[in-house]
Amino acid sequence: MNLVFLGTPVFAATILAALIAAGHDLLAVYTQPPRAARRGHRLQASPVQLLAERHRLPVRCPGRLRDPDTEAGFAALGADAAVVAAYGLILPPAMLAAPRLGCLNVHASLLPRWRGAAPVERALLAGDHETGITIMQMEAGLDTGPILSQRTLPIGPQTDTARLTEALARLGSELIVATLVALAAGRITPRPQPDTGATYAPKIRGCELRLDWRHPSTALERQVRALDTWFECRGERIRVHGAVLEHRNSAAAPGMVLDDRLTIACGSGAACGLGALRLTRLQRPGRMPLDAADLLRGYPIPPGTLLPCPATS
Repeated sequence: MNLVFLGTPVFAATILAALIAAGHDLLAVYTQPPRAARRGHRLQASPVQLLAERHRLPVRCPGRLRDPDTEAGFAALGADAAVVAAYGLILPPAMLAAPRLGCLNVHASLLPRWRGAAPVERALLAGDHETGITIMQMEAGLDTGPILSQRTLPIGPQTDTARLTEALARLGSELIVATLVALAAGRITPRPQPDTGATYAPKIRGCELRLDWRHPSTALERQVRALDTWFECRGERIRVHGAVLEHRNSAAAPGMVLDDRLTIACGSGAACGLGALRLTRLQRPGRMPLDAADLLRGYPIPPGTLLPCPATS
């Protein structure tokens, strides 16, 4: 098929690689403009742009889509379909209507659950036991279009955002290739999304990254797996890359360090029988990530230390 692809991060690049391998003709690849990298502030192209350029595909990086020239240029491609995966910009109605078979979104959830920008993180934060991929016919609403195909993926107790995103990207690659074949052959009947069960996955806010020890340990453990979390100690932001739940019946205040393994007392532990969180992998500012034992040798956080909670929760 003659396709246009729109996407930006590694998740989207995995989808694009599958479309290339399947032999589709990519008329153009749209992606977000290069952004300044953290170190050196040099402009860095997106993973999708880098992949497209390696395959010598035409790349377009408009800063906005609601522009007559941009819309006309998209329509002039004469695509059979457009495939969208984590692009980051909302397609205007003129672009949604331009391809012959419409615009197909590879969405990382089982719609209508987790419509929006952060479905992987929100599924982990909520403690969902499964998620999946939905191939959806796009319309003007936020992830409200009819479903073309779906496939489920279990969420294990140790699954984090990186692993889940990678698994969903592989699943999405397989499903979009199969869906395009079936759609071209007329073997798919779009089905409307159910009216019930819709939830929303808004972008992650900066305030959600800090660990608040007053929360239940189960919620904090999910937060570590879902987000790039941190806590404050002696004026430093210590990032947390790994944590495990601990069974404790301690009456210590939330944020109290309970032992020399960096087990932290949490709030609301009695209700679930899990009152503490042991931090297993951490990173000080400007340093490499370390296992907790290695970090504590050079940066002691002794038992009895009370780690501060945010001023507001």
